[in-house]
Amino acid sequence: MRIRLLGQHIPVSIVVRAAIEVVLLICLLYGAAVVRLHADFASIERSHGPLWPRAALFAVVMLACQLAFGLHSARQRARSAGILIRIVAAVGVGAAISAALMFLIPDLWIRGGVVALAALGAGLVALVLHIALARLIDERVFKVRVLVYGAGRSAEAISGLRRRADRRGFTVVGYVRPPGEGLELTLNERGSFASEPVFEGNVALVDLCQRFDVQEIVVALDDRRRTFPIRELLECRLAGVDVTELLTFLERESGRVRIDVLNPSWIIFGEGFRRGSLRQLTARALDLIAGTLILVLAVPAMIATVVAIKLEDGLRAPMLYRQQRVGLGGRSFNLMKFRSMHTNAEAGGEAIWAQRNDPRVTRVGAVIRKLRIDELPQVLNVLRGDMSLVGPRPERPEFVASLAEKIPYYVERHCMKPGITGWAQLCYPYGSSEQDALEKLQYDLYYIKNNSLILDLSILVQTAEVAIFGKGAR
Repeated sequence: MRIRLLGQHIPVSIVVRAAIEVVLLICLLYGAAVVRLHADFASIERSHGPLWPRAALFAVVMLACQLAFGLHSARQRARSAGILIRIVAAVGVGAAISAALMFLIPDLWIRGGVVALAALGAGLVALVLHIALARLIDERVFKVRVLVYGAGRSAEAISGLRRRADRRGFTVVGYVRPPGEGLELTLNERGSFASEPVFEGNVALVDLCQRFDVQEIVVALDDRRRTFPIRELLECRLAGVDVTELLTFLERESGRVRIDVLNPSWIIFGEGFRRGSLRQLTARALDLIAGTLILVLAVPAMIATVVAIKLEDGLRAPMLYRQQRVGLGGRSFNLMKFRSMHTNAEAGGEAIWAQRNDPRVTRVGAVIRKLRIDELPQVLNVLRGDMSLVGPRPERPEFVASLAEKIPYYVERHCMKPGITGWAQLCYPYGSSEQDALEKLQYDLYYIKNNSLILDLSILVQTAEVAIFGKGAR
């Protein structure tokens, strides 16, 4: 089961866990104040003022840091050691930010190591909730029981979701094969796909829903003109069972728009894909404010990068690399990056995809690409208006021309400004082939459909994990 929050469809289990954590974080700040200041709540509030603003600030900062380090991500697949590292990092950064904000705001300052003690408790709480609680609580409580109406090629889009992360929000109780539709699912000797049975279409849908406690029917028909069961679906809907179109279901559960089942009418008549004047204004304001802040904070890293490049390749070696990329409306612009490859990386003049362990990358380049420092000059592109902080990654004209011929809807990604980071960068590793471009396009279309200021802020926060842990870098 998922709910729409921050422009994303988030599993209820994660929302519940985060809500529990917020309550505990607030309690921890209150408890730490009592322990460190050796007084009761009334005495503390008489001498220091109300505690609730401090507790709320501490909880929000800690939760944001955990989000930034991927601890509340539905895509998180790190093992116990990786989770522990992320918890330690998130708590350390959260404690530092909380203490700094309370120091800078005199009315919120509280002495005696209260924040440090509360942060220690926050680490223990996060460890329990992310490791122990995940084993104690059965996630099936939060899953929607789904019946798929269809057993053909369209239904394969659901049967192909086999990873635990892909099925975090639902459980398939079975597939219904409509009359006249071919069977594309691979059946085992018991006549079912894995553990999910396939029913013939002569069985009443209402009866199946009652028998298997179905909460949602996903319509995945190959040909709706011939076998669409309007009356039966209406009966199910009036009986309290949700009925969802395949593409909408896949978007909700996978965080991407599946191109293999996409049709233009879904884009034309569906929700989203809005870019009004207010949205453009908020996007530009975020670019200018956050871009300027990032540029100021990144000055030491940028200076160190310039020095390192000059030391490795000589004083006359170029530190920046300018490359043509395709932006809004298909117009080209010069993208700026710190040079991470040898100056003759494309001596033949032919555009080449970056590969894993690419021999063209310099020693300094390997480090700055891993930490995404090579992308920092693109903040100047953002301030200039060529790019946004968040959006689809801009591609080279040579690749765009080829990909647009082979991949449906590829040019639609140019309806927005390209970005330094984006939804595809969070969800998919570095792209270096046409297949990777196809996969990333599906995430780009999801972002284009659901873009909002809140989603942009969420992506910017979560990008910290990508940069710090070097996810997907090459």
